[in-house]
Amino acid sequence: MLFVRSFLGAAPGRVTLKAVTSSLLELTPKHTFSLLPIAAGRRWQSTEADDKDLERLKKLRNIGISAHIDSGKTTCTERILYYTGRIKEIHDVRGRDGVGAKMDSMDLEREKGITIQSAATYASWGENNINIIDTPGHVDFTIEVERALRVLDGAVLILCSVAGVQSQTITVDRQMRRYNVPRISFINKMDRAGANPFRIIDQLRQKLKLTAAAVQIPIGAEDQFRGVVDLIKWKAYYNEGENGEILTETDIPEELMPLATEKRTELIEQLANVDDEIADLYLCEEIPTAEQLTAAIRRATIDLKFTPVLMGSAFKNTAVQHLLDAVVKFLPNPTEVTNTALDITNGEQKVNLASTSSNPFVGLAFKLEEGRYGQLTYMRIYQGSLKKGSFITNVKTGKKIKVPRLVRMHAADMEDVDELGAGEIGAMFGVDCSSGDTFTDGTLQYTMTSMYVPEPVISLSLTPKGRETGNFSKALNRFQKEDPTFRVHVDAESKETIISGMGELHLQIYVERMKREYNVDCVTGKPRVAFRETITAPAKFNYTHKKQSGGAGQFGRVMGTIEPMTRDEETGKDIDFENRVVGGNIPTNFIPACEKGFLDALEKGPLIGHPVNGVRMILEDGAAHAVDSSELAFRTATKNAFIEAFNKGRPTILEPIMNVSITAPTEFQGSVIGGINKRKGTIVDTDVREEYFNVTADVPLNDMFGYSTELRSATQGKGEFSMEYKEHLPVPTHVQETLVQEYKKEMAKKNK
Repeated sequence: MLFVRSFLGAAPGRVTLKAVTSSLLELTPKHTFSLLPIAAGRRWQSTEADDKDLERLKKLRNIGISAHIDSGKTTCTERILYYTGRIKEIHDVRGRDGVGAKMDSMDLEREKGITIQSAATYASWGENNINIIDTPGHVDFTIEVERALRVLDGAVLILCSVAGVQSQTITVDRQMRRYNVPRISFINKMDRAGANPFRIIDQLRQKLKLTAAAVQIPIGAEDQFRGVVDLIKWKAYYNEGENGEILTETDIPEELMPLATEKRTELIEQLANVDDEIADLYLCEEIPTAEQLTAAIRRATIDLKFTPVLMGSAFKNTAVQHLLDAVVKFLPNPTEVTNTALDITNGEQKVNLASTSSNPFVGLAFKLEEGRYGQLTYMRIYQGSLKKGSFITNVKTGKKIKVPRLVRMHAADMEDVDELGAGEIGAMFGVDCSSGDTFTDGTLQYTMTSMYVPEPVISLSLTPKGRETGNFSKALNRFQKEDPTFRVHVDAESKETIISGMGELHLQIYVERMKREYNVDCVTGKPRVAFRETITAPAKFNYTHKKQSGGAGQFGRVMGTIEPMTRDEETGKDIDFENRVVGGNIPTNFIPACEKGFLDALEKGPLIGHPVNGVRMILEDGAAHAVDSSELAFRTATKNAFIEAFNKGRPTILEPIMNVSITAPTEFQGSVIGGINKRKGTIVDTDVREEYFNVTADVPLNDMFGYSTELRSATQGKGEFSMEYKEHLPVPTHVQETLVQEYKKEMAKKNK
């Protein structure tokens, strides 16, 4: 029985009977429903089960923890788990205590002190349940952040109190905006020398263009950091006890009153810019109450207009409890976020999903892992509920699958459950699917919008040492299924296995995992940059493919244009095939073969054998033979026509440009900038502080090999850098000529 509470699953409100009746008519015959008696002006009634479900959802938060490398994400998550009672002891992130942080469950993560795979867990804080995903900071593992943010309702952006907004912070900010994820900011490492939270807030405003304001100020800083002043409650808080588990509340110290008053006024002013209620109070010169401030911060944060800034030191166990309070107070519950699906039966029209367990089930498989008991599929339930033993349908394949086992994840540990309700994040075993597949109960043909997958920028050849066992291909297949940014192909000419990914570290980790998890030792070739080829001017083609070899021959003629194409921001597509043939000069059954020929030609460009992108092919006319024309003939004709036209379209080679961020002591600034200039880098921004400086530059990836060794020697081992892919840009003319000549020599050698 379906009880209608509101129009199209929105929050209960006033709706017209006509609107409800028309929406009911769209339901399938499988749904039975009854209208509860209502009087004019009365709201819809709801069932007791619905009310309980709504109460559960109001107390649920799905959050991700994201930041630049070494900002303290995993350390912070470790403290959250300790204070919420999920773990009994705090362990070291780098595994120096022999145990390691709970969320870094891989041996490699503990050895290197970095997060490689995002890990999910859940915890309870007061009456609230929080699902937490801890994500990596290295840009090489950016897909882990991408898919976590795709399914989360809110996020915590962690910043270092000294380094502030860094290159990966900007990337994470871009990802949060892409999926409209509200965030709160936490300035960590307040115990570090040079800690300055207010400079970091200025960076949030200037570099990330966020409306941000502190909701706390620190009591002391650097090695004197002892606690925080809450500007909303107007109280001072200190952490006491061996692990900071005891929170004591006192009045604000007298010496901090001027700063606290100034920052509270600043908070109100910033809120007045984004919230009408606070703006009215501000104009009337009234002081908002703590309740009004909290409500306004929540509204503005959920509307993506504001980010409240908290501060503390996770390593020194200070002020992490306030972060948990802020997650509950300011970040949305699943009912306050609009989740959209595409209705396949209705021309992929957008449909808003309702986060209630009584609705038909819709869930998204957002991450896969090979577990001890087979494939582990992480699932976000958007509406309806997922029950153990129930049948669900994979919308992409149409396959009906029984759910054999459901678990809630706690890093590498798991807890069996019988049911997961709307808004929950869990995992299921024994279900074969791909990352990004949508599941429903079979009554709906909905698919969730896919996540953005960046293109790989670097490749390596990979050869197993000794005799090849089945484990080599088994490992590569598994890694490809788990990670959409990890690609594998066999080079048609050299027959080498080529792996491609987001950076040297990304590929190194997979080579190391093959050795540890599959006992396959591999030899890697020299890293190769993912060049691309494109055209800069339109070019016509008129090509006839003719072959006669006794009996039926081959004939196909294609005419048209190829032209440069810019990337579509929404779909990410920058290649397109357009059919404008009229009058049946090319029979319609041969058009798909022409498109295949176009795609064949894109795989290996004529200049240096790298993939082609940024090209649209328009097929305008052609000719066919009654006997000799075939799919193969038109496929070959189109491929050759493309190559011929490509060489007339002012072709150019594109190279990946990396956004490189370097931090080093000020005394080495000259040699670092000199090194960047030597590598054909363009300085974008420099930021000099007392002892350290930070420089951001755009550098071709082809010139970045071996840079880590050079930077270490130039800065006595004190410099560090990170880089991320920015865009593909044309290479200089002399570089293009060199690359083309090298490719010709290579091909001549192979053909001997």
